[in-house]
Amino acid sequence: MVERDYLFVEYVVSLCDECMKRVDSKIIIREGKVFLLKYCMKHGYKEELIEEDAKYYMKRHEFDKPGNKINPETKIKKGCPFDCGLCPSHEQHSCNALIEVTSKCDLQCPMCYANSGNGKHLDLKKIEKMMDFFQERENNEAEILQISGGEPTTHPEILKIIEIAKKKNFRYIMLNTNGLRIARDENFVRELAKFRKRFEIYLQFDGFKKETYKKLRGSENLFDLKIKAIKNLQKYKIPITLVSTIEKGINEEEIGKIVKFAMNEPCIRGINFQPVAFFGRVKSSNVKDRITLTGIINRIKEQTGFIKEGDIVPLPCDVDRVAVSYFYRKNGKFFPLTRKFKVQNYLSLIDNTFAFDAEKILREKKFGGQVICDCFSAFLGGLNSLIPREYFSMSDEQRIDYWNNNMFRISITSFLDKYNFDLKSAKKECVHFITPEMKRIPFSTYNMLHRK
Repeated sequence: MVERDYLFVEYVVSLCDECMKRVDSKIIIREGKVFLLKYCMKHGYKEELIEEDAKYYMKRHEFDKPGNKINPETKIKKGCPFDCGLCPSHEQHSCNALIEVTSKCDLQCPMCYANSGNGKHLDLKKIEKMMDFFQERENNEAEILQISGGEPTTHPEILKIIEIAKKKNFRYIMLNTNGLRIARDENFVRELAKFRKRFEIYLQFDGFKKETYKKLRGSENLFDLKIKAIKNLQKYKIPITLVSTIEKGINEEEIGKIVKFAMNEPCIRGINFQPVAFFGRVKSSNVKDRITLTGIINRIKEQTGFIKEGDIVPLPCDVDRVAVSYFYRKNGKFFPLTRKFKVQNYLSLIDNTFAFDAEKILREKKFGGQVICDCFSAFLGGLNSLIPREYFSMSDEQRIDYWNNNMFRISITSFLDKYNFDLKSAKKECVHFITPEMKRIPFSTYNMLHRK
């Protein structure tokens, strides 16, 4: 008897990347990597890379926890992913929602998932209605709102849009931007400083080489503008998260340098790495040799030297496609909280969200007078030891500066495309677009199937 050359892990439903019909598929492991083996009656067998590290993939469910119940907008008719909106079969709420306030952009990035360029701006009434819809569907407890595009800073009323959003009581607001206006218009940055509390700039930053920006963004003259944007934001103490799209053969060797740079710059509170997903303008020629979530984790370890195995863990609300680590500064150096706490033991304390909020946990569990089980005491005691005694008497400005200087986040978000799509992962995706038609559609399926 001859054994197969792979280990069959689980059955999933995928899509044929040619006819886009649902197809039966297997998740398999071969030579330490994870692959999707799918079969279409018309187009035959296809094999796609899922993860470069099978060990991480097999352990990810140690971090899994039940998703939040949702308020669906769409009935099940054709079956997932064709009924997006959200439909009742979706397994996770909208912890991170994007509103594209414009489809115009001042760049023509070859890697643009949205095909942005010559488009139009949404009017304020429509944008506010979309914000209200997000809050209503999340029972007035909406987490993260990302104001996006296109390039949102091209919208003539972008400051008014942020002002409206601030009144809607979102936990966090992010402005997704390429940073060009921020680099060139200091008066604009001065106005953004008014929104500092629970507000971040989500700044596109792909590396340090001219060739990187030429290949990913269509211009080799962007790096200096990125640095100028960071300096302007630092001048007004506005929190920043760097967002780095990573493609194999272009900038995967810059990952460690990006981490070290960000950790040593004031006001940069984190990095989100995104392996390139093959939709929009992105060419699919490299799909068979793509970089994956675990590929980025391993390169972070190799290229930094101080981030170790187990420091970056699956995000409990989406263990298949998101990984995260939070770092705390002590004696001038950052240390991962995952070395202090075994995250798997405290899943009930962690909300289904990207936004880990140590202050919220302490206030609700310790200072809110609630009874705390003994099994949580070490976790809470550990968090309390990180925060100075005078923290809760600080002003809002002092708290913002405290977190800007002492907490750092690394996250990796790996979106699905028509090649690596699996239905189980799609049902847990928690990054959703809010559409002008008042629907919530997961990021991956929106860009694959539903973007007009």
